[in-house]
Amino acid sequence: MADFGSSFDMPSSSSSETADAAELQRLIAVEQQKAQFQAQVHNFTDVCWDKCMPDKPSSKLDSRTETCLASCVERFIDTTLSITNRFTQMVQKGAH
Repeated sequence: MADFGSSFDMPSSSSSETADAAELQRLIAVEQQKAQFQAQVHNFTDVCWDKCMPDKPSSKLDSRTETCLASCVERFIDTTLSITNRFTQMVQKGAH
């Protein structure tokens, strides 16, 4: 009788499959970063809108509202960057 078992063995992963998997992982990471960025934009839009916009917005922003929105977004970005940098430092210290 012939031995058919060896003809059905799974081939080992080729280097092109490994490269494809790595590229897929990279693309997934990029898409996750885009989604996180969009979520952050949505979040600070909500926060700053609620904080700065009057109850009855007009068709044009007054200088007070415009300044409030700009300051709010800047604070939000600065805070996010500060937290991100601190987290990165903690991760780097933990990796050593």
